[in-house]
Amino acid sequence: MANYSRCRQLDEALTALAAEPRVVVAGGTDFYPARVGKPLDEPVLDITGIQGLRGIEDLGDHYRIGALTTWTDVLRTPLAPLFDGLKLAAREVGGIQVQNAGTLVGNVCNASPAADGIPNWLALEARVELASVGSHRSLSVAEFVTGNRRTRRERDELVTALLVPKPAPGVRSHFLKLGARHYLVISIVMVSGLLIPDGGRVAELRVAVGSCSAVARRQPLLEAALRGRPLAALEREVTADLLGDLNPIDDCRATADYRREAALILIRRLLRQLAGETLT
Repeated sequence: MANYSRCRQLDEALTALAAEPRVVVAGGTDFYPARVGKPLDEPVLDITGIQGLRGIEDLGDHYRIGALTTWTDVLRTPLAPLFDGLKLAAREVGGIQVQNAGTLVGNVCNASPAADGIPNWLALEARVELASVGSHRSLSVAEFVTGNRRTRRERDELVTALLVPKPAPGVRSHFLKLGARHYLVISIVMVSGLLIPDGGRVAELRVAVGSCSAVARRQPLLEAALRGRPLAALEREVTADLLGDLNPIDDCRATADYRREAALILIRRLLRQLAGETLT
């Protein structure tokens, strides 16, 4: 938070929010399609033109990703292996038009259980930076997203950035998504992971699962069980009893039982990929 800064446009937007509750819109890739055929009678605050809220900065001990940074920005920016999983997710968020206009922060604030970015932010232990008139604060993504379409953003606050701490050297990340087809599809299940190896064993492992509960969740039982284990054995040691807090639903895309089984298989594939990258 030491690098937090304000500009005139941001102050004006925060003043407007303090005066009247408004729907905050940047890319609008979810907001406008959801209102096709309906009157737009809500007060809207479009922040697209605010200077300084777009871009990815390396600030020494962490990265700062501005609120207007798009999925295309992620794909086109040379980034450390820490962000490999996020880049994979960026390729599967809607089509090219959505990737060009849709923002990473908007994806988080929308708080869909199937939001492709959120499992990555959980694995990255990212924090959400929020600003209001005269103050600012930060929350972990796990704290910020509280349920389906629900967050802890107050009505007078804007999310200004995502903050990602730098882990130990040698980190690898990956992302896998299961859908009815490869692109332009809502996730049935998705998993994201981050691995830091130590001499052929797991020094640190973070795994998050999305579309299997109202909020994407880290898997602490699995992470603890595999800490210190040989990289070559990771895939074989993943069992269903190590997956906690999964509460998938039956819907038009898949049954709950299918999602549970798919999550187990995707995590095994994820770990195979992460371990393979470190062993080669």
